[in-house]
Order: sequence, then C-alpha cells, then structure tokens
Amino acid sequence: MACPRNTPRALFLMATLIAGLGTQALALDMPKRKSGLWEITTNMEGMPKGMGPIQHCIDQNSDNLMQKSVEEFKQQCSATDIKQQGDKITVHSVCKLESTTTTMDAVFTGAFDSAYRGDIKTRFNPPLHGMAESKMSITAKWVGACKPGQKPGDIVMPGKANFNLDDAMKKQNEPKR
Repeated sequence: MACPRNTPRALFLMATLIAGLGTQALALDMPKRKSGLWEITTNMEGMPKGMGPIQHCIDQNSDNLMQKSVEEFKQQCSATDIKQQGDKITVHSVCKLESTTTTMDAVFTGAFDSAYRGDIKTRFNPPLHGMAESKMSITAKWVGACKPGQKPGDIVMPGKANFNLDDAMKKQNEPKR
C-alpha cells in the first residue's frame, strides 16, 4: 500500500484489513477464512455504538489479495512480532502511517474458518489527527453463502453503503500517473 493521502480512509482500510482476520494476523501462515459471507462487528472506544455489523463476501482470492496488501503494508513496519499458541494469536507491530508511528498490540482468538474475535490497541506518536490511542474489538462469524448478486470483495456497510474491498485494494496498488 502506498502512503495514504486520505488518513480517515487509510484508518478505515487498516481497520477493515484488521477485521478481515486480523490482517491474516499480519500474514501469519494461517488457515484461510471459509469462502462465503462473513458478518463483522467492530466497536471502537470513543465512537458511537450501534452502527451494526459489516457484511463481507469473500473467496480464497479475496483472502489472498488481503494477505498481499498486508505484506505490502508490513514494509512500513520496523517491528512485527506474531505468536500463535493454540487458537490464540498475539501481534505486536510498530509501523509508519503518514508522519506518525503506530504501535499495535492485538490478541485474536477463535477458529478462523468459522468465527473469531480480536482486541486491538493502537498508539499513535505523535497523535494522528488528535488521536493518541485507539482501542477496537472485532467479532467475525461466517453466516453462509454470499447473497445473490454479491461478488467476492463486496462489503455492505450499515445503511446500505456498499463497496468492493478487492477493487479498492487493486486501485491502491495501481501505479500512480
């Protein structure tokens, strides 16, 4: 991923990537998520609750594309420590986002082919747009086949805002003109 120009979009993309299997636990060699429709609920401390779950239609290519984007993002990281013990994965990373150093500590638990949970604490030094720290929890569960008309990468946000994450990640990786 190139250095983002639009920070709120970059934070949303980073949160979406994290939600998508904890960024495959930053590309740890893990089982892929089951193809189909995943329901992902995020709660961020200090943000209004009740937004509702995100629905994400995925297939193996979607997971591969997400993992590729994570690998590219990791190039901006000076430290990445990932440990797996049973169904628990801990992640510690130190990365650059714009002119800020982000330090993330996360714990993910669950069976990544059916349901998982993540608790993520990120510190920003210096603060990013006034935010010095964020705490987010994620729960994700496989709910079945994608809905008719959905294609892999489609995300349905509460309020019917839809976009395709695969297309967004491909655009992000296109050469600049």
